Order: sequence, then C-alpha cells, then structure tokens
Amino acid sequence: MKKVSPLKLTIVGFAIALNIVGSFIALNLKLPIYLDSIGTIMSAAILGPIYGVVTGLLGSIVSGITFDIYSLYFAPVQILIGLLSGIMFKKGLMKGLKMPLGVFIVTLFSSTAGAVIAAYVFGGVTSSGSSYIVAFLSNLGVNKVVSVFIVQFLTDYLDKFTASAIVISATLAIPSAIKQKLVRG
Repeated sequence: MKKVSPLKLTIVGFAIALNIVGSFIALNLKLPIYLDSIGTIMSAAILGPIYGVVTGLLGSIVSGITFDIYSLYFAPVQILIGLLSGIMFKKGLMKGLKMPLGVFIVTLFSSTAGAVIAAYVFGGVTSSGSSYIVAFLSNLGVNKVVSVFIVQFLTDYLDKFTASAIVISATLAIPSAIKQKLVRG
C-alpha cells in the first residue's frame, strides 16, 4: 500500500475545512447554493477522484455531527461529486470551453442523487435555502419530486460551476514546486 504524503494529507484537511466553512456560511445565510463542495472539487482536481471522495465524505460527517444533521444524509452526493469531479478533471472536461459540460455531467448525477434523498427522505424540505423554492413550486401544483429535481439541478449547477471556477483559479496559483511534489507523490 502506498504511503500518503503529509502534503496530500494537508490538502485534504484544508479541503475538508473549506467544505465545512462553505456549508456553514450557506446554511446560516440561507443561500440557494450550498458552498459545501468547493473543497471536494479542489481535492479531486489536485489529487484525483479517490481524494475527492474522501474529502466529500469526511466533510459531510464533520458538518453532520457539528451543525447540520442533513449533511450526513447527503454524504452519497459528496462522494459522487468527488468521484466525478476527479474524473472530469483527468479527462480535461473542466478546462476552458469544456468546463460547462464537465460541470453538467457532475451536476446531473449528483443532483439526481440529492433530489432522491431530499424528496424521499425529507419530503423536499432540508436545511438549505433552496427549500423555499421547492415549497413555492409545490404550492404552484408541481409534483414534489419534480420540484425537488428542478431546484436541485439548477442550484447544484450554479453551485458546482461557482466551486469549479474558484478551484480552477486557485489551482492556477499553486506554485510549480508544490505541483511537482504532488506529481511525484
């Protein structure tokens, strides 16, 4: 088994903290986006899909234990985001004009999982600000599952696009000496 370097552990720890802080801000400001996957996407972009999965899972657990119990239930969504983001970065679908497509692919699968969890486990009402939009659509007569999926997809796409843009900007600022250390392991 390959030993994990202190640099990689530090990046994962920082990424988990980013997820927690982002989630805490979005939750307390009742934002319609989540800000809980910036670290997951960053870890996946820099270190690969497995590290993205670990970051997303651990971030969900810590957030769920400390301030947002809903985060525990949405851990599978974070796992998908970490896995798919890592794959999209490796395939080059998160750069330049291909980024909207890469974000779309990540969002399609993660928001489907999130919508199923939100609709069937919580009846469409969670701790996020997007629950207000779901309630509005439901009051207009739109089916609950459809309401949740529409809102989940739109807010997820905006959230993942924002997170990916932040991550791309941040990774461009990483000094080449650190990038070389990461490549070597």
